[in-house]
This record gives sequence, C-alpha cells and structure tokens, in this order.
Amino acid sequence: MNNFEDRTEPVEAASGTNASAESAASFIKSLLIDVIIAIILASIVLYFVRPTIVKQSSMENTLHENDYMIMYRQAYKSHGPERGDIIIFQSSMPDETTGGDKLLIKRAIGLPGDEIMILDDQLYINGEAYTEDYLKDGYTPAFEIPAEGETLVVPEGKYYALGDNRVGSIDSRRSEVGLVDISQIKGKVIIRLFPFNKIRTF
Repeated sequence: MNNFEDRTEPVEAASGTNASAESAASFIKSLLIDVIIAIILASIVLYFVRPTIVKQSSMENTLHENDYMIMYRQAYKSHGPERGDIIIFQSSMPDETTGGDKLLIKRAIGLPGDEIMILDDQLYINGEAYTEDYLKDGYTPAFEIPAEGETLVVPEGKYYALGDNRVGSIDSRRSEVGLVDISQIKGKVIIRLFPFNKIRTF
C-alpha cells in the first residue's frame, strides 16, 4: 500500500504542474489575441484619422500652440479642399526636430482658378474683398506671392493657403512655402480635442 501511495504522489504533483502550464499558456494566447486585435483596430483608425499637436502660432487665434487636433486623412480622396478648410500639408521647409520636411497647418483660401490679390492689407478673391472674422489682427499684409496690388491666378491642382495670424504666418504669400499642390495635402483638421474647455469641430 505504501509503495502505491509513493507512486501516486508525484503523479498528482505533475498533474498540478500541467494545469498551471496550460493556464499560463491560455493567458498568453488570450493576451496575444487582444494585442493583435488592438493593433488591427489602431491601424484601421489611423488609416482614417491622425492625432497632431500644433507647434506654431500661425493659426492664432483659431488654433494655439500645443492644441491637440485630429486630422481626417481621407478628406480629400475624391475632391480637393473647400475654401476655409483648415488643412495640414507637407512643405519643403526643413524641420529641425525631425530632419525632414515640416508639416504646416493653414487655411485653404484660394482654390484652383481663383484670382488672388492683396491691396492695402485687404485680401481680394475674384475681384471681391474677402471678409474673414477669424483673423488675429484683422488684416492681410502682402508679401511675395502675389506682390502688393498684383493678381495671382491659382493653377489647377494648387491651393493658396494662409495662416489666420496673417502678420506672423509663413504661408503661400512667401516663396519658401508658395502654392500648395494637392499631393502635398495630408488631410483636414476636423476637431480640437485639447484643451478640454475649447473642444470644437471645424
């Protein structure tokens, strides 16, 4: 009888070890499935939207530095921006932080075929004064593109993009930015999520 008991004890211990191993394996398998599902869902979400943080003052007073935005990446798959859209585009300006080209946030003002003129700090589109109640300082100085009093016709596939802080914005009026090609546009800003007391859609 004693010999039988001696033989059964290690069998019971081995059975307990197998149960623990199976439980651990089941947990790891479940965890891996959850991680894979989370990665797939995140990839799907990021295909449509992208979070971004404002790192400049050129869109004040609409957007401020460190505002947390959501960009809709598929906004212009079938058509271009509408006038007034806040867009994010790849410029040719160097980004000291990343070493690549700087992403800029501006407002689409001139559409393909539009005639743009700036005279006496007033923006004209197609011969008519364009009223903008979101400007920080209330006026638009002329720089290089177009020069004061001259007319620019926006070519097909291009957009004239300006910051709301017209005095402090490097935008399509400057040669280092110039007109924005549709291929440069990464998406449309659709919502500001932070600060929480300033959540709004665009």
